[in-house]
Parts: sequence; structure tokens; C-alpha cells
Amino acid sequence: METLLGQGRAAIDLIVDAGSFTEGSIGAKTFADPDFGPGAVVGTALLEGETVTVIASDADAFNEKFPVVYSGVIGLEEGYKMAQAVYATLAADAEKTTAEKRPIVLIVDTPGNGPGKVEEIFGMNKATGAYQLALAEARIAGHPIVAMVVGRAISGAFLCHGLQADRILSLPSEFGTMIHVMPITSVSRIIKKDVELLEELAKSNPVFAAGPAFFFQLGGVERLVETIDGMRPAIAEQIAQIRAAKVDPSATPTGPRGRGVLGAERGGRVKRPEVQALLRAEFAAVEAKFRPTAA
Repeated sequence: METLLGQGRAAIDLIVDAGSFTEGSIGAKTFADPDFGPGAVVGTALLEGETVTVIASDADAFNEKFPVVYSGVIGLEEGYKMAQAVYATLAADAEKTTAEKRPIVLIVDTPGNGPGKVEEIFGMNKATGAYQLALAEARIAGHPIVAMVVGRAISGAFLCHGLQADRILSLPSEFGTMIHVMPITSVSRIIKKDVELLEELAKSNPVFAAGPAFFFQLGGVERLVETIDGMRPAIAEQIAQIRAAKVDPSATPTGPRGRGVLGAERGGRVKRPEVQALLRAEFAAVEAKFRPTAA
């Protein structure tokens, strides 16, 4: 089975129109310093003739300033560079209507964030938080955002580079794709439960499991794209659906809220709506007591 694991750059050419990707240029902004966030690939391309912003990871790049940033890891500089790409997109289309806002395509293949001590001291969490905020702002502003998982979608890096998208697509596990927030071995250490118990629970509860199929059941993945050639039309189709949903008040929300609804419909997150309803009821019961009174 062919795989795109570790081939984020190759995936760009397979998704966008042939020869249309211009790296390092989005709207009026040019990313001129090749040494800043080398693991982040950002630029502009055409997808079915429409201008899109592309953001991906380069597994072959190595950030010499931060030795743990390699193999597609999203480090401190990479997080800020990706955020800048999103804000450049927002600026370029600031005067356009929702129907005209350019899509943002996230090509996801990352094993995680840069966990080194230096990165933590400098503020790794601020960099990834900045990128998450940028994507959330772009989504709310009307830009359709589609994440395409072609390899690894793991931990905090997937949280900032994927989970803020309107819709997430993925190649199935046969292509080597991996999706998880935390491996079962780590969950075991944190909650003090045997790995064997968690592996057994994973057979009936996708929350404990990992992989594209389980995330599909949870509503995290909108659709599994069965072939590499199918990625481009699938992304184009999602962009059209997202645009329609953004202007239809009765449509299921896109983004994290929509994934919660989808997970309940697919039987993967059946308790979430119940917990939300309980929290709303409990809040309504005490809201008047804590509401500020008019002066």
C-alpha cells in the first residue's frame, strides 16, 4: 500500500492544481527567511481553479535552533509561522464576502510538538495557542478550513494543526495514517489503569482507541478518503459544503461543535449531549443569583 507518511510536501502537489503552489507567499506577505520555522510549509495554490492557502509540515526539515524539531514536529517557530500564514490570509480577504473568502487547506502529518526544555522556557504553548486562535478566527470570519490527514495526527500538534478546522478528512489506516491525542500507554500511566484493561475498553469505546476509523466514529473525522487520488475532489466537495453551512442558520455547525454533533449521531460520543444538557440546567438554576445587577 502506498503511503504519504513523512511526505507532506509531496501531498501538496497531489492535492492542489498541478504547478500552482507558490511557497512563502500569501496575499501581501512574503516569508523570506528560510531559517525561520523551516518545518512549516506555507503558501498559496489553486484547488480546482480557486485560490487557497496551504499549510503543511516538512518531515525532511530540521530546525537547527531547536534540536527536537525534526520529522514533521511543529516547534515554536513553526507554530508562529503557521499562525502568520493564517493572519495573512485573513488580511488578504478582509473586504470579501463569506462566499469569496479563500479556503485554508491543512495537510496534516506531524508526530507532535517540540517538547524540549528550551521550547518550553521560550513559550511553546504560546506558539501553538497563537496558531489555534488564528485558525479559530479565520473559521469564524468565514474562511472554509479543511484538514487532510495524510500521515500522523498526534497530540498537541494535531490540536493546533487540524482540530480547529471546519472539517477533517483522513486517509484510512491502510496508508499508515495515525490519529490519537495520547497513546494508551500514556493514558495508562496517568490514570493508573493497566494497558490490558484500556485495550479491552478500546474495543467497545472509541474514546480509548486510536486511528482514523475510531476518530470517524467519534465525529472527529468527517470522512475517510479511500484513495490518494480522491483527496483533491473530497477537499473541494467539503469546501463547498462548508460555505453552504456558514450561511445557513439551520445547518449543523462546522468546527469543534459540529464534530460533537456528528459523534453523537455515529454513536461514538453519546454521553456528551447528556453532560452538556445537565450543565446547562445546573447553570440556569443559579444564573440569576450571579448575574450582575444594573446600577
